[in-house]
Amino acid sequence: MFQQFIRRPALAIVISLVIMFMGLLAIQTLPKSQFPDIAPPMIVVYASYPGASSTVLTNSVLIPLEQAINGVPGMKYMFTTGASSGEANLQIVFHLGTDPNQALVNVQNRIEQMKMRLPPLVQLEGIIVQRLMPNMLMYVNVYGKDTSKIDMKYIFNYTYINMLSELQRVEGVGFARILGSRQYSMRIWLNPDRMRAYNISSEEIMTALGEQSIIGSPGRIGRADSKKSEAIEYVLTYAGRYDNESQYKDVIIRANPQGEVLRLKDVATVELGSEYYDIYSNKDEYPSAAITINQAAGSNATEVIENLKVKLEELKKDFPPGIDYEINYDVSTFLDASTEEVIHTLRDAFILVSIVVFIFLGDWRSTIIPVLAVPVSLIGAFFMMQLFGLNINLITLFALVLAIGIVVDDAIVVVEAVHAKMEEKHCSPYVAVKEVLGEISGAIIAITLLMTSVFVPVAFMTGPVGIFFRQFAITMASSIVISGIVALTLTPVLCAMILKNTHGQPRKKTLLNRFIDSFNRAFEKLTGKYVWVLRLIAHRRVVTIGLLIVFSFLTFGITKFLPSGFVPSEDQGLIYAVLQTPPGSTLERTYEVSRQLQEACKKVDGVQSVSALAGYEILTQGRGSNSGTLLINLTPWSERHHTVVEITEELEELTKEIPGAKIEFFGPPAVPGYGAAGGIGLQLLDKNTTIDYERLDGVSKQFMKDLEKRKELTSLFTFYRTDYPQYELEIDNQLAMQKGVSIKKAMDNISIMIGSTYDLGFIKFGRFFKVFVQADPSFRRLPTDILKLFVKNDKGEQVPYSSFMKIKKTQGIYEINRYNMYTTSSIRCSPADGYSSGEAIAAIQEVAATTLPKGYDIDWSGLQKDEVGRGNEAVYIFLIVLVFVYLVLSAQYESFILPLVVILSLPAGIFGAFLLIKLAGMANDIYGQVALVMLVGLLGKNAVLIVEYAVMKNKEGLSVLESAIEGAKARFRPILMTSFAFIAGLIPLIFAHGPGAIGNKTIGAASLGGMLFGTIFGVIIVPGLYYIFGSIAEGRKMIKDEDFDPLSEDKHHV
Repeated sequence: MFQQFIRRPALAIVISLVIMFMGLLAIQTLPKSQFPDIAPPMIVVYASYPGASSTVLTNSVLIPLEQAINGVPGMKYMFTTGASSGEANLQIVFHLGTDPNQALVNVQNRIEQMKMRLPPLVQLEGIIVQRLMPNMLMYVNVYGKDTSKIDMKYIFNYTYINMLSELQRVEGVGFARILGSRQYSMRIWLNPDRMRAYNISSEEIMTALGEQSIIGSPGRIGRADSKKSEAIEYVLTYAGRYDNESQYKDVIIRANPQGEVLRLKDVATVELGSEYYDIYSNKDEYPSAAITINQAAGSNATEVIENLKVKLEELKKDFPPGIDYEINYDVSTFLDASTEEVIHTLRDAFILVSIVVFIFLGDWRSTIIPVLAVPVSLIGAFFMMQLFGLNINLITLFALVLAIGIVVDDAIVVVEAVHAKMEEKHCSPYVAVKEVLGEISGAIIAITLLMTSVFVPVAFMTGPVGIFFRQFAITMASSIVISGIVALTLTPVLCAMILKNTHGQPRKKTLLNRFIDSFNRAFEKLTGKYVWVLRLIAHRRVVTIGLLIVFSFLTFGITKFLPSGFVPSEDQGLIYAVLQTPPGSTLERTYEVSRQLQEACKKVDGVQSVSALAGYEILTQGRGSNSGTLLINLTPWSERHHTVVEITEELEELTKEIPGAKIEFFGPPAVPGYGAAGGIGLQLLDKNTTIDYERLDGVSKQFMKDLEKRKELTSLFTFYRTDYPQYELEIDNQLAMQKGVSIKKAMDNISIMIGSTYDLGFIKFGRFFKVFVQADPSFRRLPTDILKLFVKNDKGEQVPYSSFMKIKKTQGIYEINRYNMYTTSSIRCSPADGYSSGEAIAAIQEVAATTLPKGYDIDWSGLQKDEVGRGNEAVYIFLIVLVFVYLVLSAQYESFILPLVVILSLPAGIFGAFLLIKLAGMANDIYGQVALVMLVGLLGKNAVLIVEYAVMKNKEGLSVLESAIEGAKARFRPILMTSFAFIAGLIPLIFAHGPGAIGNKTIGAASLGGMLFGTIFGVIIVPGLYYIFGSIAEGRKMIKDEDFDPLSEDKHHV
């Protein structure tokens, strides 16, 4: 069938051109991201209870919501946070593959069923349910340069009103928000002294606001309503809610027939302020509004970021004087840089593979033919990626880098066979190609099937690891299949067009030809020594079995010392600094510490800019006056001389000089979407039936001390503390009732005066804003100020709180975290330098098992949840691949014995992969594991080349031993050529640096070590194994008088 292409060369060329054209089109449309989309779907629920403490918020809001949501279909785990700022946050993480839209509906339905059990103020504030894409796409700071005219309130609201909605409408943006809640609010600051003088209560003020700032709907006049209509119909309108300070100042609180009027301005100050004063944000000490933008599912990160940059530049044209913006982080910076590194690696690997092929083949005509198979196979693979719904990411690009050394194999087989035929029959290239196609097409199909069969089982795996393997497998298999098609269509045509029969003719004595001749002579000597070694040991079963046992034990032994991991943390050009000031620190004090930290960071070489957030911490994404986060943006990789690890170490040394704060540094998450920051997410759970926050605090502190003793861990950090200064209000109910004050009325009044409340809002600048009523800050500075307040009793008299209430100084918890309905101390840490995440996790598990008291346990969140849950998944994957390959080979050889030769030749390669990973200081993570799967195919192919030839020679009448030696001798040069071509393609990976360097080095080290050891020892072990199993299989047939005729036999071998 394939001989038709030699008669129709244009058709063969067009097939390859069409494959490349479709691949180029796919490149333009394929989504681009750092990794495959393995982040689990997440639904986030926000609730607010102004004035509530963390304990009240947890008991009245979090626990009822948790009980309603728990067990929603597809739920993996649930993490909730309740802070004394009055804000509740529930993150419901679902299993990978769950429909996020359906998950959103299910959560909303559960909340609707129980919403009426929540406090009225929580219902009034509203419960927001959102589908969240956890991976931050971009972090933008809009800042004011002229600090004399532009403050934080102005810059925040300018961004909120003029920019946020525009950015949210950019195609591919899933979610955009400004950190903090400083949007405009009508602030009514009550004066308790004047209220007492006029005998006015906060309740009366709220009533007056609700009755006068209203939305009116008077209707229409002149309508017929089935009666006779008037000539003209009029619409009646009313001005509606107040929207400026003067209107609110003139709200009438009390009036009488004598014309006396008491207005709001008589007992309060009114101003257009901020909703909350909870976060201070700055960029290099300029006040700023920090925008975080998240990506929508299925969108192309590079395109979305490019569109966002265009939109930001459009918006910048309308900026008032003194306002500017800066993109402090966008994922495309790392994505583009790492992609560029991989492309450079592709280029370098292509050149090195070409050089190796040229050295072995000896002339440029023979070299250019297999080299042309590379671009066709690699570019065509993008079209297959599109058909299978993949995207362009680091995993698929790594697969293409590794494929360079593989896709030349089939073309090399054809070129070698044509040369052999021309030398044997002294014929033209055209005649040689026609004969060769009929002889080797079966061999090429068999090799392609074998290589592809390695990747078939892993392509159907599920879960995060399965997705990694699937993307790698499909990309690799696609390029291999296309290379097989090219070898049977384009390569024969190119051989007939380009090659010349120069066999037997003298070569020019050029320097290059002399080098090639010297290489060939040296290789002939090496082949002779190789055959001598085989004749010495191939028939000695004890040597072959001994080598297998040695490599098996070495492989088993090195796994005990080999670090494990999931996905390594790369240098992404960004560092998070998380700071914690002492409990009770004001926002202003935390802000001052953050500014000191900013100044320290600017002194470090490699730091480009620093943005600070006081009042917000990124680890649990919670708020608190004693917490803060800094985003330290590093200079581009090409412009700095230090790695992120070195810069972090320098920052740690400098920040030791900053007093009164605990500061730790973390990178972004290793996989976007798995948490907000890198490191290890650990949950210390209190599983006791009674909630005891103080005891959990004691257990947490002791557990942290025990963890700090482990050399595998560093940067241990938790926000769980129960020593936050608090005052407990103690109301004497009997005294209060005697004075005509109910507890409810007393607490409602304090909620308004101290905690603040709102009952209505207004429209301004086309946006809805809230009206907040609260005592003026000057009347609530000290705890004793509470006792100076008054509340109206049932007789209309002002009663001081000091007459029936006391305050007691205590300590308590500011922020309560819960995990799967258990109270938890959320702990963050990082593997120490030189240790992998797997070793760090093992250390934590060991400490937990030996030190935690009864009723306490640990669990994991983020990436570690899947890493721990994997267990021995990698081993199972490897075994499945081996079984599948064994079955394919059994079908190919029509024997269940001979495939054992291929399977048992692998331990040397596996040991080599593990050894080089260890020597390179890397971990056996996802990159190393995909390399192992690929090695099964590559090393198996080498073994197949020997076994096939040996089977044929045995059928021709040679003994099993002679067949083994002849097969090894005949395939020695092709095996070394293809193996060293592949190894040459790995060299750029080994010496990679900059973005994505850890992944490059890991996959490069595993592949190079496995291929080097597997090839060198494989050519020794395989003949011995064939002698052992070939002797067993000889004469054995499953059916009597069976004609032994393997699928890939009866073909020409070189």
